[in-house]
Amino acid sequence: MTFPMDDFLWRALAAGLGVALAGGPVGAFVVWRRMSFFGGALAHAALLGVVLGLALGVAPGLGVAVVAVLAAVALVVLQGRFRVSDDSLLFVIAHGALAVGLVCVTFLEGVSVDLLAYLFGDILAVTEAELLWLWLAVLVVGGLLAVFWQPLLKISVHEELALADGVPVAAVNLAFMVMIALIVAAAMKVVGILLVASLPVIPATAASRFARTPEQMAGLAAILGCLSVGGGLFASFRLDTPAGPSIVVAALILFALGAAVPASRVPGN
Repeated sequence: MTFPMDDFLWRALAAGLGVALAGGPVGAFVVWRRMSFFGGALAHAALLGVVLGLALGVAPGLGVAVVAVLAAVALVVLQGRFRVSDDSLLFVIAHGALAVGLVCVTFLEGVSVDLLAYLFGDILAVTEAELLWLWLAVLVVGGLLAVFWQPLLKISVHEELALADGVPVAAVNLAFMVMIALIVAAAMKVVGILLVASLPVIPATAASRFARTPEQMAGLAAILGCLSVGGGLFASFRLDTPAGPSIVVAALILFALGAAVPASRVPGN
């Protein structure tokens, strides 16, 4: 029995798998470093990127990538100027950018803005141009991961020891934040601004229960992310449910199944 798929479904699957493959390893580092809030914070700033893209007549995803990277750079700069937690600085940057974006929407004349599509994703409407841009972001993230894998591991274990060992901590942290920013920009089209942090984080959290090494966790997170995308799109097609939220629900189901496995059957226990 064959399962016919239209071109838009193939594009949606390719987009989702790209985000899952790059988001899994990045999500593993997000979980290790307890930075889950960072992805969510960048998602708040994403709306300003959408407005910027529409105002300049470029792809909204490109605007989101630029704003997300600028937000990451701003965090690095402000960390040395304020004696407050990173969460506080993220709150200021993210909600400030969100407020500016909401205000700027009112100044867009002659431009129709479908906020629901940006809030919840519109993976089934991915165009070939958007798919090309998305995979370009995925390849950039993959290249950065290959270059910074070992330094990121050292920083994740102990930042002070990594600094003493000669690791350029500030540069590596900035590169990592740029990776998260690119994943956020790519995932916005897949699951939307409101759920953008869930696709990298939920599979990585589920993978942490079974993996013995960082490499295993990163690989398993990518696999679980791909399964979430495939399962979510299949459910959306069959049940006529929103594609983006369905992908996140599929990831949540995999997380719940992993949590239900008895501890004695988990590798390493």
